[in-house]
Amino acid sequence: MSKDLTIPALALATLLTGFAMPPVMAALPQNNSQAPPSGGLRTDVQPPSDAEIRDRTRKVRENMHKNDDALEQYERIEHYVDRAGGSNPKTLEDRTYRVVPDGGGTVKLLLKEGDKPADPAQYHQQLELLESLLEMMSKPNDSRGKTARDKYEKRKRERAQFVDAASEAYTIKWVGRETRNGRDCDVVEMDPNPNFHPHSMFQSALMHVTAKVWIDHQADEIVHGEAHVQSDISFGGGLLGKLYKGGVVSMDQSEIAPGIWLPTRTQYDFSGRKFLFPFEEHQTIEASHYRRIGPPEEALAAVKSELAGKNTFLVDP
Repeated sequence: MSKDLTIPALALATLLTGFAMPPVMAALPQNNSQAPPSGGLRTDVQPPSDAEIRDRTRKVRENMHKNDDALEQYERIEHYVDRAGGSNPKTLEDRTYRVVPDGGGTVKLLLKEGDKPADPAQYHQQLELLESLLEMMSKPNDSRGKTARDKYEKRKRERAQFVDAASEAYTIKWVGRETRNGRDCDVVEMDPNPNFHPHSMFQSALMHVTAKVWIDHQADEIVHGEAHVQSDISFGGGLLGKLYKGGVVSMDQSEIAPGIWLPTRTQYDFSGRKFLFPFEEHQTIEASHYRRIGPPEEALAAVKSELAGKNTFLVDP
């Protein structure tokens, strides 16, 4: 996603990736009168009890925090496709990156533009720049690295607060069970809680969004989520921008390592205004080839070895 769209998109994306089941979940009445359609929503299963709801609320929230921490140590391939709007959209941009955590965020190394691989010499230069950055981030007394780490830690705290706030921002209704992406899931619908009092601009955005989430019944992890903008969202009193009604964000996750669930596909479709300038965003991000690369010290050793020709990344640029 382009940097200019970070403010209007963050609330929707964070809602899905930071979902935590609220403490009160209303279950639909059990209905055994008809069999569910094959592969569709099953409402004839036993709804969760209050004790199960409380236990799963805790587990889902803990899992989201755990996965956020894990993402800091996993590199991956991300394929970005930006499209025009309309009924016959054309591709505006198609790029594939190797995304490497550096202790203060991530670094994106261009692998492909469309089907054209990156120039090997340019890719080598990107690796050398990554090596320099990881060296800086590996030195605890480097002032530049410390500044970057402090900013990153602040963003992490805000993210964690947003995850926890989501447990109060919504009322939730269990609507049944369904198989999604090969997983047996509980399906829940989320609506803004009228008693919620937001404490930030992003938390306020939640009051304009509804969501539907598929949660793995055994793992208590999000398998799929969809967020829908039900009314216009203003940022900074409308001065910073506005996200218009009708926007949709969806996300899929899968287990990329034992007990670690991370995003595999995210799609943004919305329109709005950035300051005085209108925009549309239609973007799909597909993530794959997750590999643990560790904190900056470990990542630095891996990159040095790669530059020396002792090993290569699992996708040839």
